[in-house]
Amino acid sequence: MELADYLAYLNSGKYIEGGSEIHQFMHNVSREAIRICSEINCGYHTPEELRRLMSELTGSPIDEGFGLFPPFFSDCGKNLHIGKNVFINSGRKFQDQGGIFIGDGALIGHNVVIATLNHDFNPEKRRGMYPNPVTVGKNVWIGSNSTICPGVTIGDNAVIGAGSVVTKDVPENMVAVGVPAKVIKSIFEEENQ
Repeated sequence: MELADYLAYLNSGKYIEGGSEIHQFMHNVSREAIRICSEINCGYHTPEELRRLMSELTGSPIDEGFGLFPPFFSDCGKNLHIGKNVFINSGRKFQDQGGIFIGDGALIGHNVVIATLNHDFNPEKRRGMYPNPVTVGKNVWIGSNSTICPGVTIGDNAVIGAGSVVTKDVPENMVAVGVPAKVIKSIFEEENQ
C-alpha cells in the first residue's frame, strides 16, 4: 500500500477493520509521526527548524508565518493540513488520521485535543475505527484544554472557550463554550458593549 492510497481510504470515511492491512499501515505511519514528534519535542529548535520538522511530518510546505511552542503530538501528520499564519501553543494532541484542516490565522491553545477517529460501539468490532475529519476555519481561536471531536467543523472567526468539548459544528463568528460546547453569542456582541 502507498501513502496516497492510505490517505484516500481514510478520507473516504470507510470503516478501518482492526488488524487489517490498512490498520497495519496506520501503525507504520504513526511510528513515523512519533519519531518526528519526538525530535520536535527534544530540545530547543529555532522557528525555522520547527517549520522544517513540521513540513517533514505533514509532507507539505509550512508557511513562514507558522508558529509552534512544543511539545506537540500527532499520530499521523500526513493528514494534517495547516494554513498560513497559524499558531499552535504547547501540549496539543492531534489525532489526524481522519484529517485535520486548520485555516489561515487560527490560534490553537495549550493542551488542545483534536480527534478524528471513533471506535465501533460493537465490542466485537471495537478495534476498528471510523475516520471523520475536523475542519478549523480561518482566524478561529480554540481556548486551552479544549477537545474537538471527530466530524466537527468550526466556522471562520469562531471562538471556543477554554475547557470546552466540541461535539457539534460551530457556525462562523460565534462563541461556543462548555461540556458539551454550546453557542452562547456572536463575537460581535463584545464590540457593542
